[in-house]
Amino acid sequence: MRVISALALPLASFLLIAAASLDAQRAQGSAPGASTPAAPNAQAAPPGNAENGKKIYSSYGCYQCHGYAAQGGAGARLAPRPISFAAFARYVRRPTAQMPPYTAKVVSDQELADIYAFLQTIAPPPAANTIPILAR
Repeated sequence: MRVISALALPLASFLLIAAASLDAQRAQGSAPGASTPAAPNAQAAPPGNAENGKKIYSSYGCYQCHGYAAQGGAGARLAPRPISFAAFARYVRRPTAQMPPYTAKVVSDQELADIYAFLQTIAPPPAANTIPILAR
């Protein structure tokens, strides 16, 4: 029972982020499986400063729920391989779970782009079979 309750929040967070990503695709007119692909830059993030984004991520307390490496915890996993910028921005501005909304008055669009740039710099963890103690 303890394992199920420990997995419930991360699973719910993942599903919410996936739903937000699907909503972003539909809002741009490209439903999954549609024959016409979206324009290549349709979901491109605006230029951001990853170093500034790391500072903002820490100073605004994002790490408290999402972890220092954005690996997730009480909040969803944000990296590596973050969701599209459009879905990310929409969820930050109008979250559907316990996360408080961060309007443009609280986090500017440029700060949001900086945070997203930081998330894109986070490398994936090594494969389990490359860690000696786990490869046994």
